Amino acid sequence: MVIALILSLLGATLLNLAGQEAISAGLASQAVVAHHLADAAGELVVAWFHSPRTIADVPQLSSIPEKRNHDREGALSFFDASGHSQFVGTADHPDVLLHMSSPSDYRLLNDPETGMFRTMTQLGQVEELKIYAPSKPGLLCTVDTTVATNTNPPVRQSILMQLGALDLPPLRAAVQVGQHLGRFQPGGESPVSVHWGELKVGGNLVLTHADEIPLRSTLAPITGQAYEEMTQREDRWMEGWIGGTVQVTHVPSEQVPSYPSNLHISQNPIPGIRFDEWPYEHIKRIAKRFGRYFAIDREGLLYPQGIVEPGRGISPDEVFRSKGIGDQLGLIFIDTLDQMPPRTDNLGVVKLHAPYFEGMAVVQGHVVLAPNGSGQSIGVRSPQPVDQASDVARTLVQLSGMHFNGVLHVSGDITITGKVTLYGAVTSSGTIASAGSGSSLEVWYDDDLNRGYYRGLPQVYRAPGTWMTRY
Repeated sequence: MVIALILSLLGATLLNLAGQEAISAGLASQAVVAHHLADAAGELVVAWFHSPRTIADVPQLSSIPEKRNHDREGALSFFDASGHSQFVGTADHPDVLLHMSSPSDYRLLNDPETGMFRTMTQLGQVEELKIYAPSKPGLLCTVDTTVATNTNPPVRQSILMQLGALDLPPLRAAVQVGQHLGRFQPGGESPVSVHWGELKVGGNLVLTHADEIPLRSTLAPITGQAYEEMTQREDRWMEGWIGGTVQVTHVPSEQVPSYPSNLHISQNPIPGIRFDEWPYEHIKRIAKRFGRYFAIDREGLLYPQGIVEPGRGISPDEVFRSKGIGDQLGLIFIDTLDQMPPRTDNLGVVKLHAPYFEGMAVVQGHVVLAPNGSGQSIGVRSPQPVDQASDVARTLVQLSGMHFNGVLHVSGDITITGKVTLYGAVTSSGTIASAGSGSSLEVWYDDDLNRGYYRGLPQVYRAPGTWMTRY
């Protein structure tokens, strides 16, 4: 009987321990769920910076992804000229506060049909969301989220993380050329035409005819029509800033060339032309962290991660070929021959024959742009009208035959073969020249680049070493 009693007590103890272990395991499981919910809520805030239109109609949130300051160069920025973030609140008095105790905030956060976090409602709900100033200088903001699971009792989790912002300067012109654009001889004139933005030339501009520069007019139609298809060249946003003079190779002897008022000549040395600079080391670091980095050899073959191994080089077409619209290849950085800052004697040559590229190509060398296809038809938004302040006024336009959708940034020269069309922006520290008669580059400017928004790169990112749990 004593043995039976002992065994009974031992069994009861084991059953009790098993029950406690089951409860502990359940609580641990819910703690993991709460942890991931809080983390996901913070990541959704990051997504708002990359897709501002998703919160454009929410008054409490619409200002979060807007750049409200100007940097030292006068460009729109999340930081002021002293480097201070536009988020200045504290944990007790945050810049943005949403709390489920407010009926309107609760609906905004957790409504199963329209709430910002509606995909999480089966597992839990967001109790509080705060955004305020970072604790580390140079960062953008702190995101503080608190969630609770749907269990009884609920398991709560609060997570803090700080966000950094990508400090890549905006491109405020459609085409920027550091030297002369065109040569004063028949067939050597500028091959470039610009829609929806500015043309900046550090030296002289050589044209075939004086009327090649479109007249700036607020009544100009907003279409994807090429200039050669127009009876009169007009554009709402085109401005030309020329450091030197403008020369015309075909001028009737009895006429004096006249230029539209939106073509500004002899800007250097006073007042000067300010080009948007992307410092070599800075953009190289960004590419190694957020993009793809390649070395190049003298044959024009590319090597991932900057490691040149004979027999392992790949052609630029393999790197710069998008399969179609939406195949965003991000930032691709091609270094110099010796992987040192660009000089006249260390520039490679990249030949781009892919029929369509969508991304950002930064080439520390020369580029031959000769796409071998007819391009793609893409839907884009026109720039913001000068007298409007809302994205609603931007016109949807279909651009056909686009070979390049993004940014082409070159430290050397660009040579154009055939008729090339591009949506985005082009910069060259050298010049842009045609390889032969009939070659041209027509550029439609992407106004998002003026605000520093680059598709394929993170607008903001979770700063390493800043993630922590409060409870």
